[in-house]
Amino acid sequence: MMKRNGNVRVVPVPSRETETLVPLIQKHTEPGSLYYTDDWHAYGSLRLRGNHVIIKKEDGRPKGRDHINGIEGFWSYAKHWFYQYRGVHKKFFPIYLSELSYRFNHRDYDIYPLILGILRNTDINKINQI
Repeated sequence: MMKRNGNVRVVPVPSRETETLVPLIQKHTEPGSLYYTDDWHAYGSLRLRGNHVIIKKEDGRPKGRDHINGIEGFWSYAKHWFYQYRGVHKKFFPIYLSELSYRFNHRDYDIYPLILGILRNTDINKINQI
């Protein structure tokens, strides 16, 4: 999910079905929100929760002025990062995904000082137990 002109929030999901997606959307959004989605059937009930704009595509491009380029930009960014690993173990996928969303949400900032500070204050024995 991505707030327009805001931050992205991503979580791994076991399936893309309505029963999985709608509870997550309810948990992370307010009733009455404006939702922009593609035409995946699982989003069909969002009009009951708020305003729902379905973005239809033609030849891979959105028809009309509405778009979902923000979240598509995140997934392009994520795929670029994941490519170097040639696959990520399922157990660690949520960690990689969290890192990527953090990096994406803070892409205009230098996060090196923050990471360095975290590493300096981390107990090496705790890391070795993982």
